[in-house]
Amino acid sequence: MPYLLGIDIGTSGTKTLICDLHGKVLATATAEHPIHAPRPGWSEQDPRDWWKSTCAATKAVLKNAKAKPAEIKGIGLSGQMHGSVFLADEPKPLRRALLWNDQRTAEQCAQITEKAGGREALIELVANPALTGFTAPKILWVRQHEPRVYEKTKHILLPKDYVRYLMTGEYATEVSDASGTLLLDVVNRRWSDRLLSLLDIDKALLPRMHESPEVTGTLTHSAARELGLVGGIPVVGGGGDQAASAVGNGIVSSGVVSATMGTSGVVFAHSDAPTRDPQGRVHTMCHAVPGKWSVFGCVLAAGGSFQWFRNQLGQAEVAAAKKKGVDPYELLVAQAAEAPAGSEGLFFLPYLTGERCPHADPNARGAWIGITSRTTRAMLIRALLEGVTFAMRDAIEIMRGMSIPITQVRASGGGARSAFWRQLQADIYNAPIMLTNSSEGGAYGVALLAGVGTGVWSSVEEACRATIRQTGRLSPRKKLAAVYDKQYAIYRKLYFDLKERFAEIAGQC
Repeated sequence: MPYLLGIDIGTSGTKTLICDLHGKVLATATAEHPIHAPRPGWSEQDPRDWWKSTCAATKAVLKNAKAKPAEIKGIGLSGQMHGSVFLADEPKPLRRALLWNDQRTAEQCAQITEKAGGREALIELVANPALTGFTAPKILWVRQHEPRVYEKTKHILLPKDYVRYLMTGEYATEVSDASGTLLLDVVNRRWSDRLLSLLDIDKALLPRMHESPEVTGTLTHSAARELGLVGGIPVVGGGGDQAASAVGNGIVSSGVVSATMGTSGVVFAHSDAPTRDPQGRVHTMCHAVPGKWSVFGCVLAAGGSFQWFRNQLGQAEVAAAKKKGVDPYELLVAQAAEAPAGSEGLFFLPYLTGERCPHADPNARGAWIGITSRTTRAMLIRALLEGVTFAMRDAIEIMRGMSIPITQVRASGGGARSAFWRQLQADIYNAPIMLTNSSEGGAYGVALLAGVGTGVWSSVEEACRATIRQTGRLSPRKKLAAVYDKQYAIYRKLYFDLKERFAEIAGQC
């Protein structure tokens, strides 16, 4: 039986997934790759490590699924957005890629805004303001600080598109991921000639544009040998990780919103038209559904905050979990459940790597606020989970203010695997949380896109209708929702109370 392969090049590792032509997942596999932080606020990876992890995870998922290489009908690619890969005319990158959470480009963001004629004019051009995570300011940074690298550059690719190049030999991208470069005319779904001219960036450096389900090339025989596949398999455009995850969660119609807790946290809404926030607090980008758009807000350190706690303060749980054969996060969440709602007035600001939505501030810092002599470890953990979820609610409230309909929220990622955190989201969002049979995110979404591109389904919407169904519902608890409404009113003020102090602290680093 033919199968579909989805590959998601994430920040911490590459995940692969094989499903059949009914959308049933046969197996998944993951291979990790390292991240480098040469200076505070800098975040880089060697793109060749993505290829190594992609090869390892692809071989592993074939083995896990007991699938033959010749049975793979199509391949879809997803990946972390905004990263910049600088290439000459050969596979070896000219330098490590600057990642989505790299914060070094505040000066270049200001330059882009000025050249575009101001923040409002820039949003009019490309639907978004200049943010440090985006690709365009990274290009300017390399041009200004590493001119020799820039002079040798012939191609600039996003992470998944570098893997596509190694797979197919094609320099290609698709609209959902390209939207996050800040160089795409999002409304018209093409590179912005106007902004490229203002920034003096040669359009020839950028890859060919596609819609997400379109076939962009076929797997070469040399790449197939490294991956454990066979040559000639079609590779579709795929999607940036957020759009791909949205497809994998069935977010392909108005009113359905996803809340995904990964390293970052994303609230994602489908839109039939390019609806922009004049203040640029949330992003408007092309969806992986042809002719459709999305509005989403990104919390930079959502699951990343919990991961930081586990790594730095959860050694006891890690050791205990190893003995018991369980996930250390389960032990940490169990402690959080013992603390009272609101953690006795303890708040956590999850700005460990600056913040994007709604503050767009690379200087923002993480903090617990409200510690007293009664504060327990359980309260610290619960306040962290509450703070991350409050940050996600920021995006929901902005969308509500934009009159974007929100009839249901579909939870996914790490926050959806925990029953406690699922209910916490329902209470804090004060909205029903829907669960589906789909829990694999971006890798599953691009496997479905591969099915559309190879004729299994006639459209992305049909693919989602055929494969994704609701399996559960959690309603907000009225009393706790009222508690969290009061807490949230305080939470949303804390950043502004500390904004100037954050800038002073950042100036000391």
